[in-house]
Amino acid sequence: MPQDPHPRVVFLPGASGDGAFWRPLGALLPAAWPKTFLAWPGLGAQPPAPDVNGFDDLVRLVLAGVDHPVDLVAQSMGGVVALRAALAQPMLVRRLVLVATSGGVDTRRFGAADWRPDYARAFPQARRWIVEERPDLTADLATVQSPALLIWGEADAISPVAIGSYLAGALPRARLVSVSGADHAVGRDRAAEIAPHVVRHLA
Repeated sequence: MPQDPHPRVVFLPGASGDGAFWRPLGALLPAAWPKTFLAWPGLGAQPPAPDVNGFDDLVRLVLAGVDHPVDLVAQSMGGVVALRAALAQPMLVRRLVLVATSGGVDTRRFGAADWRPDYARAFPQARRWIVEERPDLTADLATVQSPALLIWGEADAISPVAIGSYLAGALPRARLVSVSGADHAVGRDRAAEIAPHVVRHLA
């Protein structure tokens, strides 16, 4: 009997909005797995869209047209979008891979560096909502049903590994992998190291 096809793997970028961030990792996952690389209109250097003006709209983009379970692989603020999608449609989000994300918690209590000033200087045309909205999912994390793989760089100042440790305890079905010497771009720059963990989690 033929096996069911693997769920689509949907890659969510961080505040850069650039779906190409995930291309190195995507190339290391099985070729037979269908993949979608999303970009965030109006963030980073991405051209804006009139109907994308906040996190609610990004969640809508992720879930648009999804009628079968998918796996979400998310970087940084994309992890907030992924968690919100899993909370909104738990039957449609099979598994999560959350990389260097805030997870929708107050990162300041973990000693995280504030990325917003540097971001605003690097991307002066980016939509302002990205540096103004601060989603708080703290009270909802315990209700996330999707199994989650958490991947952190041990040298990440923007999302310290302490946040990953907190999320590993707050999410009901989560496992943390930390990468020595890696920073906030661990998902892209250390793709070869994290790929085996991702494949095992999503297989």
